Amino acid sequence: MKILVIEDEIKTAKALIKLISTIDPDAEITGPLQTVSAAIENLSAPPSPDLIFMDIQLADGSCFEIFKEATVTAPVIFCTAYDEYAIEAFKANGIDYILKPFTEETLTAAFKKVAGLRRSLAQQDVNPIYPLPLQQGKKSFLVFRDNKYVVIAVENIAFFYIKNDFPALVTFDAKEYTLNQSLDTISAQLPQEQFYRINRQYLINFNAVHEVEHYFGRKLLVHLKTATPEKIIIGKNKATEFLHWLDNR
Repeated sequence: MKILVIEDEIKTAKALIKLISTIDPDAEITGPLQTVSAAIENLSAPPSPDLIFMDIQLADGSCFEIFKEATVTAPVIFCTAYDEYAIEAFKANGIDYILKPFTEETLTAAFKKVAGLRRSLAQQDVNPIYPLPLQQGKKSFLVFRDNKYVVIAVENIAFFYIKNDFPALVTFDAKEYTLNQSLDTISAQLPQEQFYRINRQYLINFNAVHEVEHYFGRKLLVHLKTATPEKIIIGKNKATEFLHWLDNR
C-alpha cells in the first residue's frame, strides 16, 4: 500500500511513520509533507497514493485548501489535536479522525476500517471508496395495541428505545408502541444509512435528528425532532463515527 503522510510537526510525523511501519511493514510511505503547497504539488501528479494520513493545521494553512486545488481520490485519515473539524473532514474523503496523541491501537483500528471498507466495496463493485451503497432493510413493523394490529412504516419511526427492559418504537407524531424483538434484532433489520444505534438504549432515524451540540468531556448531545424520555448522549469514543454517519449521505 502506498501511503502519503502530510504533517508539519516533524517529531509527530516520525512517530506516525514509525507506527505505520509497525502495523504495515510492507507499506511504501511518502513524506512527511509539511505544507499545503507541497501536498497540492504531490497530489496533482501521478501516481496517487492508496491512503493519506493528514494533519488539519499545516505550516502554511488549513489542509482543506488542498481539496480545493487538487483532486484527492485516496481515502484520508485525519490526525489532529482538534475535534471540531470532524464534519468538514468527512466531507473531504475522510474515513477516520484520530485525535493526538495517537497510539498503535488507534492506528490499528483505522487500518482495519480501511480494510473493511475496501472489502465491502470490492464485493459491491463500487468505486471510488465513497459514497457507500445504500442498504435495503425492513419496510414496516407490525405492532399490537388496544386489541388491534397496526402496521407502522419504518419511515414514520423517529426512534426505538428500551423502556422498562422492553424495546418500543416512537413515531414522528409521538405515538409509542411496544415490540417483542430485541433492539439488536431490530437494528439488524434496518438500513444502516438511515438508522443509527446511539447506545444500548437508543436507535434513531436520521430524519429525526434536529441538532447536535458538544457536551462535557468531548461527548455529543443529540436533540431529536420528537421528544425523548431522557437526554441522548454519545460518548467521545463514538462521536466521530456518529458525525461521519450524519454526513455520509
